[in-house]
Amino acid sequence: MRILTDRIIRAATLDVRLYQRIKTDKKAMGQAAAVVLLSSLAAGIGAITRAGLGGVITGTIVALTRWCVWALLTYLIGTRLLPEPRTKADIEPFARTVGFSAAPGLIRVLGIVPPAAELVFLVAEMWMLVAMVIAVRQALDYLWTERAVGASVPGWVVSVLIGFWFYA
Repeated sequence: MRILTDRIIRAATLDVRLYQRIKTDKKAMGQAAAVVLLSSLAAGIGAITRAGLGGVITGTIVALTRWCVWALLTYLIGTRLLPEPRTKADIEPFARTVGFSAAPGLIRVLGIVPPAAELVFLVAEMWMLVAMVIAVRQALDYLWTERAVGASVPGWVVSVLIGFWFYA
């Protein structure tokens, strides 16, 4: 548990070396999945102010769906439309690495404080986007951060639109 906590903190602080290490750690898939699930649960709990207690399940499912769509689109764009010569298209290292980019989303649990809810979710979205760009750069062996931005942003936009659709 201490290793997972340390990795979550390092992922949230955007530690590039951690993302590189996760990419090669074949035992980290369970941890990456746990980070995504915990982050989604935090979003569900944080959505209580918008959707009430029953919204925890819906909020968690919506957050998990949004993250999965975002990660899948990023993988497809990054490996099919924007690969670099050294880009490897292996899904497992990619999933492990970008799974940890959900770590900043854990702050969404603070959405239970009504005056701060919208700001907390906005900060989490931006922070997760930056973490995703860093993770994608490492996972796909990109030399240029701009390419990681180009691979990450379209899926993030779709993810945000899904969120608006559910919460509008």
